[in-house]
Amino acid sequence: MKPDRKTAMRKLINEVRVTFPFDMPEAHMCDGVCKGCSQKLLDFIDMELDDWEHRLDNGETPNFGDINKVAKTCSKIHRVLKANGLIDT
Repeated sequence: MKPDRKTAMRKLINEVRVTFPFDMPEAHMCDGVCKGCSQKLLDFIDMELDDWEHRLDNGETPNFGDINKVAKTCSKIHRVLKANGLIDT
């Protein structure tokens, strides 16, 4: 059975929060190869995730387009973080 849209968005948010290196020091992030500003991307997606957490807490239900948009954005940021050597898998 598939989860409802609120559950799917919360699951996506939790997965990103666990996978992305939000607590990594900026000095370590900017040391070495840079194929996109990891710090700016992490700040951006952190704000997006915070916004959705707030909206979900206030009873808003995301539509499939919202979930897809957040997932695509996270996927693109994941690729940059991986290219910069900040994520292994």
